[in-house]
Amino acid sequence: MLLEDKNAIVYGGGGSVGGAVTRAFAREGAKVFLAGRTQATVEVVAQEIRSAGGMAETAQVDALDEKAVEEHTVAEEAGGIDISFNAIFNDDVQGKLLAEMPFEHFARPITKAMRNQFLTARAVARHMVEQGSGVILTITGGYREAFPFIGGTVVAWAAIEAQCWQWACELGPQGVRVVWLRTTGIPETIPDSGDAAADLGTGYRGA
Repeated sequence: MLLEDKNAIVYGGGGSVGGAVTRAFAREGAKVFLAGRTQATVEVVAQEIRSAGGMAETAQVDALDEKAVEEHTVAEEAGGIDISFNAIFNDDVQGKLLAEMPFEHFARPITKAMRNQFLTARAVARHMVEQGSGVILTITGGYREAFPFIGGTVVAWAAIEAQCWQWACELGPQGVRVVWLRTTGIPETIPDSGDAAADLGTGYRGA
């Protein structure tokens, strides 16, 4: 198994993406630590993993709460952290053009993403640097194309990737890899080029 004897923490482990990733890590032999705002949600995923013979522990952690993230002491309990995956939903507001959107709705996914991405990466980076190895993973949607009606989502993706570049620059020489996965590489997530964007003359270029 690829991840045998590895410890993996998944922030947002109770969600659809986080849960799927956590199950995959466990199938490959990792001991998984699920963190999420709702204990019951992460516990459902953890119980599935245990029933299948895997090792899983859970914790109620709000990734926007700096103290809570710092006090989630997985490294001390597990003897190290090899993998961290951030699958937190950033509450983006969609369905309106920017000209019709309140600033708070535009900024919400950007602000939330920057805070939870930074806090979770910082928490695990310190331990990974000490052991000289580790992988920090997260997801974005890419930002080289603009889509109408999705508010601050693309800007949030760009901010996440920029932050990842900065982490990679600083952590790479210390043995820690930083990797981000673009979900718009999945065909089902790419908008049809014949959608309303063309009618609006937004400059959107279909995939």
